Amino acid sequence: MRGRRFRAGDVARRTTAVLLVVLAAAMFSAVARAAKAATATWQRAAVTTTSLQRIDGFGASGAWWPNDVVDFTPAAQEQIGALLFGRAGIALSSYRFNIGAGGSLSDPVRETQSFLVRPGVWDWTRDPGGMRFLRLAHDYRVPTITGFANSAPPFWTTNRRVCGGRLVAADQAAYAAYLARVATHLRRAEGITLSYLSPMNEPDASFAGCGQEGMAVRVSRRASLVGAVRRALGFATPTRVLADESSLLGTQLVPEAPGWAPEAGRSLGALAHHGYDYPDGRTFRRAASLATRLGKPLRMTETCCFDGRGFGPDYDPTMGSGLWLANTIWQALAQGNETGFDWWTALSPELGCDPAALPACPEVANGDGWNDGLLYYDGNFRQDGNEQVYVTKRYWVLGNFSRYVRPGSVRHQVVESIPGVRLLASHRLTRWTVIAIDNRAPGSAGLSLRVELPLVPANRLGVLQAFQTGASSDLTPVGPPRTDAAGTGFFIHLPSQSVTTVVAPTIKRG
Repeated sequence: MRGRRFRAGDVARRTTAVLLVVLAAAMFSAVARAAKAATATWQRAAVTTTSLQRIDGFGASGAWWPNDVVDFTPAAQEQIGALLFGRAGIALSSYRFNIGAGGSLSDPVRETQSFLVRPGVWDWTRDPGGMRFLRLAHDYRVPTITGFANSAPPFWTTNRRVCGGRLVAADQAAYAAYLARVATHLRRAEGITLSYLSPMNEPDASFAGCGQEGMAVRVSRRASLVGAVRRALGFATPTRVLADESSLLGTQLVPEAPGWAPEAGRSLGALAHHGYDYPDGRTFRRAASLATRLGKPLRMTETCCFDGRGFGPDYDPTMGSGLWLANTIWQALAQGNETGFDWWTALSPELGCDPAALPACPEVANGDGWNDGLLYYDGNFRQDGNEQVYVTKRYWVLGNFSRYVRPGSVRHQVVESIPGVRLLASHRLTRWTVIAIDNRAPGSAGLSLRVELPLVPANRLGVLQAFQTGASSDLTPVGPPRTDAAGTGFFIHLPSQSVTTVVAPTIKRG
């Protein structure tokens, strides 16, 4: 062979070079495939400039657990206040104070003392448990406090009881004056101004079984009752009247409100309802349309106790019930344009098991308890001395909303199409809050989400934070989302069966 003679070293170097080229090509191909795969898993969502309703906040009720918990030690009561209202807890921005009617019930735990001993005679030392936690809510500066009554005192009902009757039409003004007197006393003697006063509760029923206070109010009488309460309060007061707290959204509030709300006019501050028909999207949208026609804000003021099919006994402290609550809040706000969301009761003794005998039982679902609380306590605490409070995933999930979507936030429209994932976005002052609910099947691969925010050109995102609730996390801080190259969007990883809140402050470019 003519030409250059090859040495062994030359052969080795050429072989190495070829191998390096081949290896580099293989590595480039692998990186390209990985990049393509990663790009394929990124899901995109965009928050638009379209602003929707103002959100007043998230809360729970103070019925009827203060009747028990008033006997806890002061330290245990303070702990409960911190869990409900403190920033290290879930920072509820709404609290519902039950104005009791007095009288006897078939369930003594639900009996709530009335400040009115008899017409003209008042005792403001009554209901010490209710007042204890109302004061704690006030001390924590909870911005929205509602006083709600399930029944008039027995002097003004048709059967002279706090259940099973109706409000006597001729005594409507007396009842309205009574509610206004309670509100005035709270403001002057306690420094507590009620945001709302609610004179009726689930008025299509009289609660004839007397398991709780309740009175029926005919549709034809509801507007005049609202007007009477507003007149008794005086139009200069900041307290507004909220009504009618119907039990069912689709078959009570939506068809009945047109028969009384227009007549109530300016006396009605907000249109309120409960959610015990567990409304679907169509029903929420009908309610939103009704509220728009009436020119009134819509508010969900009570729901609980979903057993997987409807209202019924079930105790589930797990993420299964937590996700149900997250989706219910999403429906109320995104489909119903609701301005606020209140869970039924903050605490409950309905564990369905004995934690003194089985300390771990509050962590396990059972069919004997009820999904009526965010927190639970031992109903036998007076006998066994157990004042421990048991936490559910519902508590933490509500905190994903209540801690970070503060009063005055404005919801914005979100454009996305991600199977199994729901998003809610809101803006307040210089901060965006995005909540992602991942409903995908347990064990599904993590989902990578890119969210674009409608920042003006002069602004960019600052340091982001994310908080996650899932099977093994409780509003736990997770790795901060990274912003995109433009500084107007962020990337976040979502595990299946989780709720993630991203707090995204904006700052001036500079």
